[in-house]
Amino acid sequence: MTVDVEQRLIDLETRLAFQEHALGELSDALAAARDEEARTGLLLHRALEELRQLRTAMSAGPLSADASLEPPPPHY
Repeated sequence: MTVDVEQRLIDLETRLAFQEHALGELSDALAAARDEEARTGLLLHRALEELRQLRTAMSAGPLSADASLEPPPPHY
């Protein structure tokens, strides 16, 4: 091999190694982002469920009733 061809081959191997490394890092970042998305989705689902329960409790509760019918606060 000539020196020029050998240097070109070394350059290509170096680029390939760099690209393989970068691809591995991107794959890891994508997996982490998907995990985070799944956790965020679960938290959102739980928050929405709690909100539904609060709405149900508020619509069934005496919060809209006359305040004079409620017992006095504990400091009285």
